[in-house]
Amino acid sequence: MSTRGSQMGTNPCRLRLALPGLRWLLGLGLFLGLQAARSEAFYLPGLAPVNFCEAAARKNAACKSSIPLFVNRLDSAESVLPYEYNTFDFCQASGKRNPSENLGQVLFGERITSSPYKFSFNKTETCTKVCVKSYDTENDNHMRKLAFLKKGMQLNYQHHWIIDNMPVIWCQDIEDGRKYCSPGFPIGCFITKTGVSKDACIIHSDFNKSNTFYLFNHIDITITYHKESERNWGVVRLVAARLDPQSYKHSDENNLTCSGPPMEISGENTEKLNITYTYSVRFEENKNIRWASRWDYILESMPHTNIQWFSIMNSFVIVLFLSGMVAMILLRTLHRDIIRYNQINPEDIQEDFGWKLVHGDVFRPPKRRMLLSVFLGQGTQILIMTFVTLFLACLGFLSPANRGALMTCAVVLWILLGTPAGYVSARMYKTLKGVNWKTNFLLTALLCPGIVFVDLFIMNLILWVEGSSAAISFSTLIGILAMWFGISVPLTFLGAYFGSKKKFRCPVHTNQIPRHVPQQTFLTKPLFGIVIGGILPFGCIFIQLFFILNSIWSHQLYFMFGFLFLVFLILLITCSEATVLLCYFHLCAEDYHWWWRAFFTSSFTAVYLFMYAVHYFLTKLQITGIASIILYFGYTMVMVLIFFLFTGTTGFFSCFWFLIKIYSVVKVD
Repeated sequence: MSTRGSQMGTNPCRLRLALPGLRWLLGLGLFLGLQAARSEAFYLPGLAPVNFCEAAARKNAACKSSIPLFVNRLDSAESVLPYEYNTFDFCQASGKRNPSENLGQVLFGERITSSPYKFSFNKTETCTKVCVKSYDTENDNHMRKLAFLKKGMQLNYQHHWIIDNMPVIWCQDIEDGRKYCSPGFPIGCFITKTGVSKDACIIHSDFNKSNTFYLFNHIDITITYHKESERNWGVVRLVAARLDPQSYKHSDENNLTCSGPPMEISGENTEKLNITYTYSVRFEENKNIRWASRWDYILESMPHTNIQWFSIMNSFVIVLFLSGMVAMILLRTLHRDIIRYNQINPEDIQEDFGWKLVHGDVFRPPKRRMLLSVFLGQGTQILIMTFVTLFLACLGFLSPANRGALMTCAVVLWILLGTPAGYVSARMYKTLKGVNWKTNFLLTALLCPGIVFVDLFIMNLILWVEGSSAAISFSTLIGILAMWFGISVPLTFLGAYFGSKKKFRCPVHTNQIPRHVPQQTFLTKPLFGIVIGGILPFGCIFIQLFFILNSIWSHQLYFMFGFLFLVFLILLITCSEATVLLCYFHLCAEDYHWWWRAFFTSSFTAVYLFMYAVHYFLTKLQITGIASIILYFGYTMVMVLIFFLFTGTTGFFSCFWFLIKIYSVVKVD
């Protein structure tokens, strides 16, 4: 014992090696963040450019003259229910194939379809008619379609158009000469009986009648191109697409002028109505924007892209400073304790004190060891999945141009990572002296995924009843279940089989009789430590959390994956340090019940996440309707559960590793 203690007495100094590793990880995260934030150095991998040319100059199939316009689902910030383009009574395309959808697009409810709008490169068109929609007050089907169209304008539903895999953006002037740009534009606007209107109505002075709907039935489109090569003078690539929605009555369908009074739809609408949809398109050359950096232009024009970099970096510096202080205090105090314990002469009769006093009980298996093992296995699976997904996103593979790629990658990784989930769960369960390894395997494979599946299934039923495009078909649900039970469950069993043959080695033996835990003060009670422990990790993510929630619920593009990856690394570090620090304080207070407390200390960040989601719902969103509210909180609970598992797993294993290290370097008689 004495020899081993003297040989390992220098190990506490090795704990300082974590600091260079920490600096290396933060340096890597910052590098990736800056590279992803300024994507001029590289473009999005896996995407090939499309060359366009005029029909008269086309000599081979290397360039195209026809420019297709695709339409995506319509969504609203006032409703969680998205709808397909064809659900509304707009002009429909005929005889065209829709692009194929990947798994992520299906799960997100993206429904990209062909549109009836036809463009030819460098061919200017003015006030071209697309179709005419008629509504007869005596036809119930017509009135239902018109009522649904009015509902879309009343809830401010937004079009999302796509040209050459780029979103067609709509920009409007705001104060100080700045522009507000978004990847969608409204169907129209509605002025209530009291004169209250949406933002889309404010920018048009002609929209001034109360209890009136104004439909945007005309679109002015500007397509910007760039000549990539001087040798092929006729071959170009598209680099931007903008539009300006307009409303015209079009009283004479045979003589369209695209001018005059707006297209008004009365709230009562007691007479027959004809709506003519038109568009104008023009082309312009831009020599500054190249195809490889065209998404820079698009993303820079999005709202909230002029981020307060100083504010974000200031938050990072504060979090890193606090983390460094915690690590330094902990390492210095711990190092002093170990030196003091090991300098005691074994021949002297002196009682143990501090955290060494509970060495015979610190590795005593806790209550509900089965559930803890299952949570740790699932948390490991989600932690690895999140890390790999964000790392690939930093490299550009999961950018906004690759629609649905982020969700597809996450789902595929989760399915393939069943092996580490089963391995960690079974090995920890055996370490805790569990014997029902079959039950452990089944719960690891089915418990948390089953909760998520039931939640999403209920949400899907609501979407199906509401007729939303986000509703997943029955065949897709069967496919998800097939991947779950056909791939993930067998891989989980494989990991559990190997994990059940090993266990984590504990450096000290456990006494047969549990030691009495003395009365704890308020500051050393578990609840206080758990509540405090989640504050610091949440403090380093709430800024990025705002942008993520904006991306999900306000339908804005999110592209700051580099900084998100950096925040993710800092989150893991702060979860680890906060858990280790509080665990050390509780052990010094002779409270050795650390297993569940270590898990809940960092996972309590998920509670703050839920509270922030409630705050965001009450202050930032204008969601109305019972179905939308249920959907919002239903999807939020899935996010909270995922966050709960991987943060708790991070804190637990950090604390577990910490205890193994400190109890292996002290002399225990």
